[in-house]
Amino acid sequence: MARPKLQYQCSECGALAPKWAGQCADCGAWNSMSEALAAAPVSGSNKPRFTSYAGQGGAQIQNLGAVQPGRETRVSTGVHELDRVLGGGLVAGSVVLIGGDPGIGKSTLLLQALAAFSGELKALYVTGEESPEQVSLRAHRLAVGADELRLLAETSVERIIEHARIETPQVMVIDSIQTLYTEALQSAPGSVGQVRESAAQLVRFAKQTGTALFLVGHVTKEGTLAGPRVLEHMVDTVLYFEGDAGGRYRVIRAIKNRFGAVNELGVFAMTDRGLKEVRNPSSIFLSRHEQPVAGSIILVTMEGTRPMLVEVQALVDDSQLSNPRRVTLGLEQNRLAMLLAVQHRHGGVLMGDQDVYVNVVGGVRVTETAADLSMLLAVLSSFRDRTLPNDLVVFGEVGLAGEIRPVPNGQQRLHEAAKLGFRRALVPAANAPKSAIDGLEICAVSRYAEVMDWFAGQ
Repeated sequence: MARPKLQYQCSECGALAPKWAGQCADCGAWNSMSEALAAAPVSGSNKPRFTSYAGQGGAQIQNLGAVQPGRETRVSTGVHELDRVLGGGLVAGSVVLIGGDPGIGKSTLLLQALAAFSGELKALYVTGEESPEQVSLRAHRLAVGADELRLLAETSVERIIEHARIETPQVMVIDSIQTLYTEALQSAPGSVGQVRESAAQLVRFAKQTGTALFLVGHVTKEGTLAGPRVLEHMVDTVLYFEGDAGGRYRVIRAIKNRFGAVNELGVFAMTDRGLKEVRNPSSIFLSRHEQPVAGSIILVTMEGTRPMLVEVQALVDDSQLSNPRRVTLGLEQNRLAMLLAVQHRHGGVLMGDQDVYVNVVGGVRVTETAADLSMLLAVLSSFRDRTLPNDLVVFGEVGLAGEIRPVPNGQQRLHEAAKLGFRRALVPAANAPKSAIDGLEICAVSRYAEVMDWFAGQ
């Protein structure tokens, strides 16, 4: 069988070249040429041949209304937090890419999920980084009961697909995509061309056979998935496993999901028996001080479809510098500077000679604007050295004109706060519920001047 013809493509401009060069002749970019497979021409014609998932030689144009939607059958992974991030379970034929720092727990999580799968579905674990003995050692340490799990130690994509066609698994894990190579290319495993072509063959196999596929990906020092960016476009779901490798808690976050909501969050605790689910993540992000503390306030934030309560802490102190510090952890620093200007203009409180530090307890990142009101109140509480009630929750967006804007899912946030025992809430007027919530006293505000009046009465 003749080896497929190779060509080299620039990752910057897409130009093709018959041989490798250090600099692209079209755009002038250096070290941007990577291997790619040339399209094979149809015999008797110079037109390139394209293959489709239908496998019938060519697709036909049809009306969208005439296409019957396929039945989406989801299967639980046996790990509730992973099911939540996936959108309710695993879909047949879906391809999930999961990335994270070394030692964060990617292989551990997937081994636990496959162990739960193996009793109901046929599962295959393909390891390219570890020997079968190492995988067995981890399984015994975790005590997951994966004796019936099928295991393959292989790095050639062609041989993996050949074994998979014989084994016919319903769920397959590739650990990891950067260790695989295809015999059609000459570059080393992990190169851009190898990762792209290996992933393309595996995705094609998953779509044609209906096999649910997990791909484990490495990350760069910047925290993004290693390899070509097209890898994230090829798959159905992209998950990031985050957290301090030396810490206890891990967070898995959906960045892309064709079968569910994005920005969903799953929380795990790393133990000597593997990853344990945290069903109530608010409990790990709340300090619940015995006595009220100045500069501390509880925010109700949304992670995907899940409301989560986190503690926002602020410290305001006299600055010894000509340019006072504005430091945030878990929040956007530029937004803090903007909110302090709103505090001065519409609240009459000047902090131009103060260092301001704001932190979200537990290391969680809050990116939504619903944190504005809680940030301002925490800073004001620390500056005035006045405590706020322990049973108070706050959320709301603050505009430059001093207005308090509503945020999405206000009712869901309030019900979650009431369920966790909070008795007071300061919310935007547009988020005030039409009917009372049992045990929750709600104060609705529409301007920042009203917030200052409320603070003065505490």
